[in-house]
Amino acid sequence: MSSKVLISSLVVLAIAVAAGIFVWNRDFRIPTNVAYVTEENGKIDVIDLATMKVVRSVQPTDVAPRGEAVTDDGKYLITADKDSADIAVFSTPRLKLVARTHIGDNPEFVKLDPAGDRVFATFEPGSSGGPPSADDDDDDDANEPPAQIASFHVGTWVAGPVSTAGKETEGLEFSPGGKYLLVANEAQNNIGVFDAATGTHIRDVDLSAYGKRPRDIKLSPQQTFYSVTMEASGTLLKMGLDFNVIKSVPTAAKPYGESFDRAGKRIFVAAAAARKLQVFDADSLNQIAEVPIGQRCWHFTFTPDDSKILLACGRSNNIVIVDPNAYKEIGAIEGINLPWGIVTYPRAYGSLGLP
Repeated sequence: MSSKVLISSLVVLAIAVAAGIFVWNRDFRIPTNVAYVTEENGKIDVIDLATMKVVRSVQPTDVAPRGEAVTDDGKYLITADKDSADIAVFSTPRLKLVARTHIGDNPEFVKLDPAGDRVFATFEPGSSGGPPSADDDDDDDANEPPAQIASFHVGTWVAGPVSTAGKETEGLEFSPGGKYLLVANEAQNNIGVFDAATGTHIRDVDLSAYGKRPRDIKLSPQQTFYSVTMEASGTLLKMGLDFNVIKSVPTAAKPYGESFDRAGKRIFVAAAAARKLQVFDADSLNQIAEVPIGQRCWHFTFTPDDSKILLACGRSNNIVIVDPNAYKEIGAIEGINLPWGIVTYPRAYGSLGLP
């Protein structure tokens, strides 16, 4: 073989290898160190956490995504879609739609079980599901019929049990080991407890003596107690594994999304109406700090390395970036319209993420 032919062959091979790498990275490689943001107007954005830039946006047909979750292996992003009354499953390399399953009107929350093999989604048949008006962060209707909780098997997306919850079901959480599914029933001021395997309703935990409208519930990383935010009364609760309230403290106006840090030493609470991210000692519930944030910042996530917090601020139309140790805003990602949910992969602690 002549040298010219050899060189030409090597060039062709190099081009083929480069093309193969490009196609692999574009179509098959699972993105890492990224955040996924749902916009209520229908878009899903991907943020590169190394650069804090939006690197991809898609807008599927007839989807208005709110709650979301990433599977443990990072292969799929699952969204709850209020306009199409379904959950949608996207393969993460290109956010290609691979499955849609009807569940019922106004889906809102999505939660993976601790094993990562089942996903639960809430929907509220009696709620309009529209975004809050600009001057009102609370679009709930206390007269709506009970919410429902659908379940599916990850990978096959085969439907499992459907449970009837309370009115205006909000946050979802699991007991240690995943035996029980806990749901915050906002309009009934209680926590519903369900058998996660069968969907059977076990009991309701009345919280009306401590506040109004529970929004979010989180299990501590040490799996020793739960934290609950109550929006209307501005309350943060510490609740034992026996569902007895240990302590309650006031928060700023309209606390919603919450998350422990990875060490379980602090609880971060997004007080939406007050435009503050508040920080509480997880043991005493004493307030440690607070950070001014934007408008209607309901949900947030730590980055996978725990170095930053990203808040989805729906009425500011941006993602606010906060240093969780210095307790100050350090940046923002602009131009995201009505962001609702935000999660990362690798999965991180956040109001929609871990535990």
